[in-house]
This record gives sequence, C-alpha cells and structure tokens, in this order.
Amino acid sequence: MTRDAGLERLSAFLAEAGTAYAQARNTDRGPDEPATTSVLSPYLRRRLLTEAEVAAAATAALGAEAAASYVSEVFWRTYFKGHLETHPEAWTRYLSEAADQRARLASEPGLRRTYEKAVAGRTGIDGFDAWAGDLAATGWLHNHARMWFASIWIFTLRLPWQLGADFFLRHLLDGDPASNTLSWRWVAGLHTRGKPYRARAENIRRFTEDRHDPAGLDEDPSPLAEAMPPREVPLRPADAAPDGPVALLLHVDDLHPESLPVGGARVARISGLLAHAEGVTDRVRGADGAALADALARAAAHFGCEAAPFRDGWAGDLPVVTAWAPLGPSAAALPPDCLRLRRDWDARAWPLATRGFFRLKRAIPDLMAA
Repeated sequence: MTRDAGLERLSAFLAEAGTAYAQARNTDRGPDEPATTSVLSPYLRRRLLTEAEVAAAATAALGAEAAASYVSEVFWRTYFKGHLETHPEAWTRYLSEAADQRARLASEPGLRRTYEKAVAGRTGIDGFDAWAGDLAATGWLHNHARMWFASIWIFTLRLPWQLGADFFLRHLLDGDPASNTLSWRWVAGLHTRGKPYRARAENIRRFTEDRHDPAGLDEDPSPLAEAMPPREVPLRPADAAPDGPVALLLHVDDLHPESLPVGGARVARISGLLAHAEGVTDRVRGADGAALADALARAAAHFGCEAAPFRDGWAGDLPVVTAWAPLGPSAAALPPDCLRLRRDWDARAWPLATRGFFRLKRAIPDLMAA
C-alpha cells in the first residue's frame, strides 16, 4: 500500500476503463474479472492520493464531461467526511450502539446464530453469501454489492445495522468512519430519512450479469427510524501552522505530507501515529502500516529530516502540526495539543456537506476550478 502503487492504479484506470466508467460502474462482474470501478478508494481513504489530484487527473485525461460521473463519486467521499464532521453525534451514537449490539450477541442465541451465518456466508441467500466470503478473503467489495449486502442484512435478515457497519469497518481496506457509517445509515433510511435502499432481485440479476439470483428478499421494507437525527454542529475551526521549526505528525487519514499546507513552518522532525478501529483484520493493519511507512519515507526525503518513532518526547520542544484527522480512531488518538491543519479542498467542500449530497454536487465545477 504505497503512493507509487496508487499512481500506477490511477494511470491504468484512466488508460483502460475511465471512458467506460459512467456506463459500467454499477456492474459487479465478480472478483475474478476486471474491475468496473477505479479501485482507488484504499489509496484515497489514506490520502496516499489526494481527492484533488485524482479528480484533476481524471478531468485532464478524459475531459470534463466524460470525467463528470467519476469526479462526482470522488466528491461522495468528501461529502461523507464533511457531513460527519458537522454531525459528530452520528459517529458517537454508532460506537455506543455497536457496543450494545455486540453485547446482545452474547445474551441472545437467536440473534447470534443469524449474525454468525451472515458473516460466514451461510445464509443460503444467493449473492449475499458470496459477498460475505469475498469481503473476508479480499477486504474489498464493489460499491453496488455493498449496498445490496447492507440492505439484505438490515431488511431481510433483520440484523442490526450497527453490526453490519462494524463487520465492514473491520474488513474493508478502504473502510473509514464517515463513508462506512453514513452509507449504512443511508441504506437503513436514517441518513435520508424515510428513504431506505431496497435490494431487489431483478437489480441484482441485471448488475451481476446473471451471476446471482437471490430469492426471498424483503423488497419493500419500511425504513428504520430514530427518535431524533444527529444534530448539526458548526465545523470545528482548523489551526494555522506557526512560522519556524515544527514537528510533523502523520496519521493514516492523510499520508501525502508533500502537499500539506504548512505555510511558513519548517519541518524539523517527523513521526507517525497508527490508530485502528476496534477489531480490524491483520490485512487492514498491514495496509495501514505499509502506507504509513511509505509516507514517512517520502516525508523524510521531502523535508530533509529523519523520521522518529512515535513516543513521549519525540518532538522535543517543537510545536507539533498534523493534517486534520476526520472523526475516527486517528482523531481520537492524536495528542490534544497538536495543531491540526485543514486542506483547502476540505475547507471549501465540507461547509456544503451539512445536508444532502446535491448541494455539494452542484458546486463541483466551482470547487474544481478553485
């Protein structure tokens, strides 16, 4: 998991599949066939590649009109992060409710049996069982399969959405708190209240090219409900980098230090912090560790100083600066006194992500121009 690997993947996508993306992106041909999407999300999730450079590269290679569908998908990731930053209760509720639901597994045998069959791919539902196996084996699922899986989990199997979100977050190589939590809430009919995503057999047959034909789905479910949606709060202000020498702390939510807006600061020391969601797989841990090591090596070369292990006193007396970490394990683990820098991409887009996606989508041409 390195920046060079991400750049190679981006180049291959634009050369081979980019022009067909808009027509083919909803089709899931299975793990053994060429991807119909860019498969860049593991790199974007860690910002080994930045959203800005990927969107700009797609526009330059394909033209603005042909790239519009793909660029819009890149902005969905930005939207989810901005929405969670302004609705942090969605994350804290999820953490609390997921813990409560895990406790139920220990005390309710019927729920536990259904859950264990689901995560092991032994429900007997065509498609769903294959996706559970693919996720466990590869850490990856096509986006359309993720929606079908989540809908079947919630409405056909009647399993708590929080346990499904937890299952994804522990396994997905591109899993991040914002996209994962809010996507599951969206499928459940909580994010866009009263409008659940309905997995239908005909849609699954069509977009898996007849590989899967599930029976027995609840195709017209009622949405889940909650007493009150998460409250909107003002976007927390970012810090400015001070002039003079600083210590730079990297984390797995932003691993392109070369483009971090440090202003007049001079990076004199570097370290890296690894923080994970509870129970993530060894595959996810390994990808995070490799990505952080790659970023530390690039940062050391770029700023001309060695990277030090993260431990008490690593920064000496220098002020510590870091890229803004959106809500999640990295943000929770960062030292409280570090200065958190926000990229211009986020500063412009996140204030437009407080409601539905389409307010942000309408602004994409202006955001890309900026």
